[in-house]
Amino acid sequence: MQANERPVVQRWTRHPASVGRARSEKAPVNWCLDAVEAAALVVLSELVTNAVRHARVSPGREIETRYLREADGVRIEVHDAAEERPAARVPGESGGWGLGLVDDLSDRWGVDDRDGVGKSVWAVVTAPAGNEARWLG
Repeated sequence: MQANERPVVQRWTRHPASVGRARSEKAPVNWCLDAVEAAALVVLSELVTNAVRHARVSPGREIETRYLREADGVRIEVHDAAEERPAARVPGESGGWGLGLVDDLSDRWGVDDRDGVGKSVWAVVTAPAGNEARWLG
């Protein structure tokens, strides 16, 4: 990310429809990306889905997405007001595939505390070696 660039920040209600809405905004896709578009959208979907399903918080609390340019890709952050941190589960019929997908499709991911309540789950998706991301915006 360039020093003068700011993250793109969006807020979503904790509702299943927010997953599709977040995908349709395509904020990271507007920057670069034939090289990382598909992976970035899957990672975004999985992180927002986890926040919608598992971030049990009081009404009025929103999920926040942030997108930051990286040297050859994008950092996707999903913030919520729940203190519980995500944990990988054994995949099965009832789910558990999401964090495995995030791990497979991103270079790195993690969980950070937020100022105040809650957490930020983030992932950095970059172009595969030899296939540089092209910045469009």
